[in-house]
Amino acid sequence: MLSVKRLDQQDCKVLIEGARTKAVEIGVPMCIAITDESGNLLAFERMDGGKVTSITIAQDKSYTASAAKKATHDYNAVNVPGNLAFGIHTEVGGRISSVGGGLPVIVGDDVVGGIGLSSGTPAQDMECAQAGIDHFMKHFT
Repeated sequence: MLSVKRLDQQDCKVLIEGARTKAVEIGVPMCIAITDESGNLLAFERMDGGKVTSITIAQDKSYTASAAKKATHDYNAVNVPGNLAFGIHTEVGGRISSVGGGLPVIVGDDVVGGIGLSSGTPAQDMECAQAGIDHFMKHFT
């Protein structure tokens, strides 16, 4: 039998709060998605002004980070023509994201979920995702 560690709704609120705070600080309204360890959506916030297209993109980034247990920017580095991983973004019905802004949420050795952000540049999305995780880790420990 397996024991699964998973984010709860309070954890989601803390992750979103940290990401939102950074987004406000840099002046970019974001779409913020939190998924469980399998990539299923647990929580979502579209800040006022968050892009409509970013609703789906943020969710796909979070899905990738949690289900694949890998940051989306790691896929970006290998998703290039001639590389064996080229085309990974077309898998799972196109849900695998290779755009920076999706990070796994890791507690101990376990990926317990993912966070994905979209509406800024990939660097801004990554910065806000990391801020969400940093905020969560302060509350978790």
